[in-house]
Amino acid sequence: MSRDDRFLIITGLSGSGKTVVSRFLEDLGYYCVDNLPVQMIPILVDLWQRREVQIDKVALVVDIRERDFSRTFPVVWEGIRRAIAPRLIFLDASDETLVKRFSETRRPHPMGGTSILHGVRLERQQLAPIKKMADEVIDTSGTNLTQLKEWFIQRFQKAAKPRLRVVIVSFGYKYGIPVDADLIFDTRFLPNPFYVENLRSKSGKSRGVREFVLGSKETKAFLAELERFLGFLMPRFVAEGKSQLVIAVGCTGGRHRSVVVADAIRDYLHGLKYDIKIFHRDVFK
Repeated sequence: MSRDDRFLIITGLSGSGKTVVSRFLEDLGYYCVDNLPVQMIPILVDLWQRREVQIDKVALVVDIRERDFSRTFPVVWEGIRRAIAPRLIFLDASDETLVKRFSETRRPHPMGGTSILHGVRLERQQLAPIKKMADEVIDTSGTNLTQLKEWFIQRFQKAAKPRLRVVIVSFGYKYGIPVDADLIFDTRFLPNPFYVENLRSKSGKSRGVREFVLGSKETKAFLAELERFLGFLMPRFVAEGKSQLVIAVGCTGGRHRSVVVADAIRDYLHGLKYDIKIFHRDVFK
């Protein structure tokens, strides 16, 4: 029976990266549950199979933290694999790597023992049968976070069909920079409608202000460079698995230039089929 990549169970040795992997999978659209009691897995499987929960993709992290895990999980696994054919992924690492990770974080090993190494070896022995049951075993010893994330993106991106959500925020520097911004573009060098008497009281949503800002040679050159930059950058954010990108566009008061340029960025990215939300934070201040 072929495995269903919409239902993953992640297990493995303590310190091998299970929690980090669950975050990667969450970015890929999976509903992730860390340390779900093994006896509750069949209940979730039944609800998911009968579509009584509005969840398309599931990733469960289960491990030795639960008492009698090495004994109860194989029994539960045999039952659920006949129902939905989930995929079991086992994360491993060398003794040296695991000891180093626990030493750096100063966390005790969940198995206890006379030393971290003793706990690692005891856990490895207990989980050996479960490792043999796994569909895939991933050794994270020589793998950094970027490499591990890339593996999961390449492996499960097709099943997850992730989309990068872009949030565009116009703002005024006098009111502070948005704290969650990933990219910030400053438009204060562009011609300012504030100094045009019949435009001062209007916002960047008005036709007159838009024509004034977009008609300047500085704005045309700036937008051309900005579109070239975003055209280069956006596919690389998608490839990295980023789920949300916040682009902030600022001018002095947040009413004129930043609003016009933010709308222009929205129109450009909309043409590239990105999922976009836009907010003009300070337009009415």
